[in-house]
Parts: sequence; structure tokens; C-alpha cells
Amino acid sequence: MSRALRIVLIAFAAVAIFQWWSSRHEVAPEPAHRHAESSARASSAASYPDFLPPEAIETLQAIDQGGPFPYSRDGVTFQNRERRLPERPRGYYREYTVPTPGENDRGARRIIAGGNPPEVYYYTADHYRSFRQVEIRR
Repeated sequence: MSRALRIVLIAFAAVAIFQWWSSRHEVAPEPAHRHAESSARASSAASYPDFLPPEAIETLQAIDQGGPFPYSRDGVTFQNRERRLPERPRGYYREYTVPTPGENDRGARRIIAGGNPPEVYYYTADHYRSFRQVEIRR
């Protein structure tokens, strides 16, 4: 086996181990808000931006109510590796899937919630290439 191939294989293995390790050590989202019923009432009276698809509004309402969420990865730490969102401490941002009709997998759409409880929301339709801040009027 050539030296270059060994280096590539070792680098690949290191990246795979790091990704596995970091996914196993993400902080789990905290339980639902104490006052989920009042949160649910507040979200039903909320006004959302026109650019959001209906599935994103449903996801925002689920976040506000503390779940349930359809995907096991919903609520995991969003790393902000691309640094397209304001810099915050690790664990500040959480990501949630926005279902895409007709997709067989999670698709590319996400809501990123910042803070606990969330104080800021971002929507991406292109899997983190671009974000729009979501202003919710309550």
C-alpha cells in the first residue's frame, strides 16, 4: 500500500471517528417548557413571515411546545461550522427538520433555534447555505 493511500485512509478514519464521537456527545435538548399549554395558546395567536412554508410554521409551533418531533436528530446541537449565524457558545443553537413534501428523507429545510428557551430563530431551505431570520409576532 502506498504511503499516500495510507495517509488518506488514516485521515478518513480520523474524520469518521471524530464525527461519531461528537454526535454521541451532543447535549440533549431540555424537556418541554413548564407551561406548554400557555405556549401552545401563544403560538396559535402568533404571526409568521410570509416566506415560511406551512411545514416550517408547524415545526416552530412544535419547538414552542417542546415537541414531539418526527425525527430523532431534531433538537441536536447545530455546530454553525460555516459561521453563517452569529457566533455563540457551543450548544446555543439547536436544529430542527422542516419536512419537505415528497421527500423520502429529512430534506434540506431546517429551523435553527438559538437559546434555551429559544430567543431567536433562523430558517434555511438549502441545508445551511443561506439563512433568514424568523421574526414571530405574538
